Amino acid sequence: MPENQHNVDSPLTFTYKEVDGVRVLLDVYLPPDDVDQQFTGQAIQYHPAVVYFHGGGLTVGNRRSWFPTWLKSRLSARGIIFISADYRLVPPGTGYDVLADVKDAIAFVAGDLNVQLDQELADLGTGSRFRIDPTSIGVAGTSSGGFCAYLCAIYAVPKPKVVLSLYSMGGDFLTDQYLAPKAQSFLRGREMLDPAQFSEYIHPFDSLQSTSDSQLVYHPQSYHIPGYPANPRMLISRLYLQLGVALDYITGQHEPSLSVTLRKAIHTEDPFDEALISDHKIIFPQFNVTSDWPATYLVHGTSDTAVLLRESRNLHSLLLKAGVEVVLEELPGREHSFDYQPGAELENKGLFDDMVQFLYRHLT
Repeated sequence: MPENQHNVDSPLTFTYKEVDGVRVLLDVYLPPDDVDQQFTGQAIQYHPAVVYFHGGGLTVGNRRSWFPTWLKSRLSARGIIFISADYRLVPPGTGYDVLADVKDAIAFVAGDLNVQLDQELADLGTGSRFRIDPTSIGVAGTSSGGFCAYLCAIYAVPKPKVVLSLYSMGGDFLTDQYLAPKAQSFLRGREMLDPAQFSEYIHPFDSLQSTSDSQLVYHPQSYHIPGYPANPRMLISRLYLQLGVALDYITGQHEPSLSVTLRKAIHTEDPFDEALISDHKIIFPQFNVTSDWPATYLVHGTSDTAVLLRESRNLHSLLLKAGVEVVLEELPGREHSFDYQPGAELENKGLFDDMVQFLYRHLT
């Protein structure tokens, strides 16, 4: 339940599920009153909603981490409700937990949320007339949040009308980025990590507790590496890539290591045998593209070292073959998280506008 008065920048917070003693939350940002006044007629107005999933390599973050202010503000201006959702993190969670959570998030938004909004707004004494149209829900995500959005596109009920994906993982898991051990710096020139310093997060886990909220924390400028991440979860997705075992943690298959099996398979001249992932195929988006996948807008920098461009290219190709409306914007020289860099709003204004227009067209 919300603890703060509703305004444009203070969301209403709801628990959309509780599992293993963990409350999994989402934030609802209703458009401001001056937008509300543009709509006349009945007291309650039902409007589209976009559910956004944060990045963080599936291992860190929460619904307010790396927050896409540019997206929320543009949607609000068009009368679209913006929702940012948590999901359980890896480890000890797996992609299956993420799948369950994002399905439950969409079901909650399309179902119980309007009733809870009625009660909360009444308690707060605000007259906002915005409610969610359950037939007009879109999904968006950046990086690992894009993986969440892809799972929604495949499995959520109701099915989202549209998908927005920025430099997202899950378009092609069968790459050396996930499967090959790295011997030298591979991500933004950053240092190699010592696995011994992250033993708590290396399988098997002794006492790791389930969580859907791990905030970004940095060392002060006085630290020997100024501003270095102080929350170890901020580094472990990179560690898993470095060790070539990321898919072990995503699927939960450590013994025998799925990554070792797939590592050998993708470097043969034979066509890939999908039987190798038969037990986990449902959480590989690339093997679940069909003609009823929603219209999709993909954006990816050509110099991304965290999630390689080939992932969005692969998904783009699969969606085209399936007859799905899809756009792929390749941004020359851009790295991961380009939209959070200083000056991003000015540099990307046209692109941001185009992405929101795509969402708006399919939601209204």
